[in-house]
Amino acid sequence: MENHDENKEGIGGMINPRRYGIERVAYLLMRLSGLGLLAYFIGHIYETSSILKGQVGWNEFLALTQTNEGHAILAIVIAMCVFHTVNGIRVMLGHGGVGVGKPARPDYPYIPASQNARHKMGIYSAIVLAAIAMMYGLAVMFGE
Repeated sequence: MENHDENKEGIGGMINPRRYGIERVAYLLMRLSGLGLLAYFIGHIYETSSILKGQVGWNEFLALTQTNEGHAILAIVIAMCVFHTVNGIRVMLGHGGVGVGKPARPDYPYIPASQNARHKMGIYSAIVLAAIAMMYGLAVMFGE
């Protein structure tokens, strides 16, 4: 009988960077940021349509975004947008063969060329740039 305890990590195992590496974390963040940006897009359309209620309706809805919570949500949206963009460019370049290196024979243990140090640095760069953009957004919104 085989021991399958190592496969019982649940959802935590799905995002465990020690098991799958930073690539899995980037994959998960890409999906979550995409869903978050979709939700923001839908909310933004609804917010923009409140102008149809006139100046009073517009000002009432805009007041919801001018709170501390609203500013924090906007800072998260900024971070999601920057990460999604930078990581998306990294993925597109990798699919185009840029930075991947020359194809090699797939001998065991096969390590995909797309998971080399340059692409990992791209993932870390996307995370760092998103954090910097979020801090800048917070400084602008909460600054004096």
